Amino acid sequence: MSEAEDFEKVARAAKEAATALAPLPRTPKDAALRAVADALVAATDEIVAANAADVDGAVRAGTSPAMIDRLRLDAGRVQKIAAAVREVADLPDPVGEVVRGSTLPNGLELRQVRVPLGVIGIVYEGRPNVTVDAAALCLKSGNAVLLRGSSSAYASNTVLVRVMQEALAGTEVPAEAVQLVPGRTRESVKHLMRARGLVDVLIPRGGASLIKSVVEESTVPVIETGVGNCHVYVDADADIDMALAILLNAKTQRPSVCNTAETLLVHAGIADAFVPRALSVLKDAGVTVHGDERMRGYSPDVVPATEEDYTVEYLSLDIAAAVVDSLDDAVAHIRRYGSAHTDAIVTRSQPAARRFVATVDSAAVAVNASTRFTDGGEFGFGAEIGISTQKLHARGPMGLPELTSTKWIYTGDGHVRL
Repeated sequence: MSEAEDFEKVARAAKEAATALAPLPRTPKDAALRAVADALVAATDEIVAANAADVDGAVRAGTSPAMIDRLRLDAGRVQKIAAAVREVADLPDPVGEVVRGSTLPNGLELRQVRVPLGVIGIVYEGRPNVTVDAAALCLKSGNAVLLRGSSSAYASNTVLVRVMQEALAGTEVPAEAVQLVPGRTRESVKHLMRARGLVDVLIPRGGASLIKSVVEESTVPVIETGVGNCHVYVDADADIDMALAILLNAKTQRPSVCNTAETLLVHAGIADAFVPRALSVLKDAGVTVHGDERMRGYSPDVVPATEEDYTVEYLSLDIAAAVVDSLDDAVAHIRRYGSAHTDAIVTRSQPAARRFVATVDSAAVAVNASTRFTDGGEFGFGAEIGISTQKLHARGPMGLPELTSTKWIYTGDGHVRL
């Protein structure tokens, strides 16, 4: 059987599973998720062993430390993955929620209710935890899922999906509702991107090149997630100690993820007081600062910034930096170079905070808080499929409601249109 035939078989099975899964009430779905969580914990040694093989291969291939960190699993991370599944089980079920409703003048009862999307395809890089997070959110929201992770995590993903399927086999949720896309080549991704009619929506999660490829080549509708060129803007009226703490957390708490800060902007009115201290704490944390001419004037340790430095998602202990003359200049910089993911302002001025929030066109805007909070788990979603930077249907961290569509239902008593 060819790879294309293998894919069609899996996709059709997922379509049938989605049909069976969609009408299930909350209780059997939650029971299935808890069974999955228990099975993951029980299989920890097997999962970690498979992951070690993936990590070893990635190291030998010269993969960057940031990507190795995303790829790596240990017993503690498996426990956290299982805990996230249980958190999803505890969340309200969005399916059947009435979005709005009314009784029309003619007596028809009208309701708009949430329904599953159907079969969701996920294309992602590294991060085998996404395999489980995506499956849990899709199952809870009544969807089947086709998972296509990177080849670097193939052994990990294979074991994770098998463990989940075996757990589902003892529940009311069809085991075929969670499946790995067959194959490890780029052709297998193309099969998924061209499966219109079998796959209802495709969500790419990864670097800029992956997302661009899926958006441009897919015939299946795409919910676009974006890279994270996130900014921290320190306003003229900022509390300096607060700004230092936020900057350090946003850049160094976990540099390899999309909500880490990649650019620092400082108002000229506070630069003399703030920048020397900021450069000192960043240096102590091992961060290389790529700065404009004004930023370089504060320290010889600052590397000259190129135009590209302000557009890049470093995912490392590097940060671009610039001094700006006003809040509006900061916003203009963010609109020019940013990725519309998450941008933060540190200020004691309510008018400045309001203007920043109103004029920065990003999926998430933080006021006096780290960019690291843009995350489905931190927002109380249990987990997330990804962070959407588009403007249609879903924007920001995508939790359960974002994995549903709606259906209009109207009920009459023999009504006919005149």
